[in-house]
Amino acid sequence: MLLLGIYGSPRKGGNTDLLLDAALDEAQAAGAEVERVYCRRLKMSGCIACGGCDETGMCVLDDGMQAIYPYMQLAGAVLLSSPVYFYGPPAQAKALIDRSQACWSARMLKKTTPEQRKSFDSGQGYMIAVGATKGKRMFECMELTARYFYDALDMTYQGGLLVPGVEAKGQVAGDQDILAQARDLGRKIVAQAAS
Repeated sequence: MLLLGIYGSPRKGGNTDLLLDAALDEAQAAGAEVERVYCRRLKMSGCIACGGCDETGMCVLDDGMQAIYPYMQLAGAVLLSSPVYFYGPPAQAKALIDRSQACWSARMLKKTTPEQRKSFDSGQGYMIAVGATKGKRMFECMELTARYFYDALDMTYQGGLLVPGVEAKGQVAGDQDILAQARDLGRKIVAQAAS
């Protein structure tokens, strides 16, 4: 199984990077093939709503996102890791999510009936999210965004690891409990793919 890890943070070596590293390393040790994508390194624009993907399911913009689409199609699981910025993902991650409109169009072209569209057949999606506050609703928008991102990829959203109250860069490196939860998530992804 191919597990695609998407690093959504603009900050290299931050908390979401560390947690995603732990999860992916554990998944790889459990037998998954792992591919890593760093949103902060991608040279791409956001979706321009041109409608170019409506007829073909393929994005017409020729930029760094073209190298990512094949991984999104081949992956049996996708794990997005992102900090919370104003209750949502940062711009770099959101641009990648928005560009999955082409994947949504491809899904609509392939699954033409309402019954077909009720099933999600390409795998599972997960999320690691870290936020500075401890607000009760801090992760609601993140999870809604993740759910519809994975809908576009024809995947079910399976939840993940939501970590409140963490702000300092690298703070999770000193928290063995949170790191253990990330490793557990990596093992869970592989186990669910095998079942």
